[in-house]
Amino acid sequence: MKSSLQFKIGLSYLSIIAAVLIILNTYPLIESQNLVFHSKETTLNSSVKVIGSALSGLNTLTESNVEKALSGLEETGVSRVLVTDTAGRVLYDSRRQENARGQYAFYTEIVQALEGNDAFYCGYDGEAFLSRGAAPVVYRSQIIGVVYAYQYDAQQGTLLRELQKNLMTISIVAAVFAIGVSFLLSRMFTRRISRLLQAIRTVREGSYSHRAQISGSDEIAQIAGEFNSLTGRLQTTEEARRRFVSDASHEMKTPLAGIKLLTDSILQTENIDPETTREFVSDIGDEASRLERITEDLLRLTRLDSGAIDPAVRVEVKPVLERASRMLQPVAKERGVALRCQADAAAAVLATSGDVHQILYNLMENGVKYTPAGGFVHATVSVREGQVIISVEDNGIGIPPEDMPHIFERFYRVDKARSRQIGGTGLGLSIVGDTVQRRSGEITVSPRVGGGTVFTVRFPQAEVTA
Repeated sequence: MKSSLQFKIGLSYLSIIAAVLIILNTYPLIESQNLVFHSKETTLNSSVKVIGSALSGLNTLTESNVEKALSGLEETGVSRVLVTDTAGRVLYDSRRQENARGQYAFYTEIVQALEGNDAFYCGYDGEAFLSRGAAPVVYRSQIIGVVYAYQYDAQQGTLLRELQKNLMTISIVAAVFAIGVSFLLSRMFTRRISRLLQAIRTVREGSYSHRAQISGSDEIAQIAGEFNSLTGRLQTTEEARRRFVSDASHEMKTPLAGIKLLTDSILQTENIDPETTREFVSDIGDEASRLERITEDLLRLTRLDSGAIDPAVRVEVKPVLERASRMLQPVAKERGVALRCQADAAAAVLATSGDVHQILYNLMENGVKYTPAGGFVHATVSVREGQVIISVEDNGIGIPPEDMPHIFERFYRVDKARSRQIGGTGLGLSIVGDTVQRRSGEITVSPRVGGGTVFTVRFPQAEVTA
């Protein structure tokens, strides 16, 4: 529980709320007390100064002349007033009961005033404000006594307690509300994350069709959208992988089954004549060659998928085209297909010689295989507007329009029976498409006017190196 995100978020909210409430219940009270202290100091010092002014005309202080001097003063708003002589003996006490006249008063404030200093103290005991102030009475620069004032203000204390009580009530209400809101917010936030986490776990178990159902437009919803997009790509990749494995297994199973059938026929047939044996062995060799081609194409595709490609260099296309044409001439002649090629000597691309040969050879071989006797396959390489354009066209059987979007898919065949009959693996065009794409090229296929097919490959023209 302590490691959950909801607990951490809730604890953070509670910490912030607690800090705010502590400030709310201390800062206003402290400021209120300071304001009262300042007000009391001003008021009490003013009262002491007024009384001191009334006595400043006397050259000496006695009980009678102090009583006479203060009898005409208006109410000063203080609870008690004392006037002492320089010895600290009380000459005047405004309090009628428990009057201290004639007694000695050595309050701290009186002692400080006898030393020539104004003194003030204010405190709050939780019930009322207690204020004390004293000032010397001076006649011709001589201290002749002290005026001491005391005030007990329970009304201000009551107001401060009411303020404290109101702040506490507000704090409790605010705390309950904030805790409830923080719980709901953290719950909503973590619930959406929990949904996303559950979706991730579901996909991890192999259910790539599952999607995270999270609404909104915030960051969590955006993460969910990216996750769904990634899951969609994983689903597509997984389906392609399964289809690829299934197709590869099927393609390899066919020649293996043929080899097994032929070997069983040889082993189980008694007194088989040499000519028949030679024919069976020749068929076994053909199936083995077909299996070898499938394996080589699979390894080439695996290498392309892994991204382990050789660094690109400047490759002149014309010599590669001529070499591929020489290799295919015997096959074309055997099938009665006219194979011609033409290339611009300036055509050069950034790739490897093997990549260019693979592209040209597969496209030309594909045309030769699917063009009947008497047909032709033309391969041309030209340079236009900074691009090297490779075109391979034939007047063969052509490709139906509905099959054209799929011909670069692995193991896809337009006519499966005919493809196997002529030895196709269904991987050649896929290898061409992947190779072109990884070398920053583009390949398209279109029907040829008059019948047949046209493959067009475009590469950026490689500049001449110094």
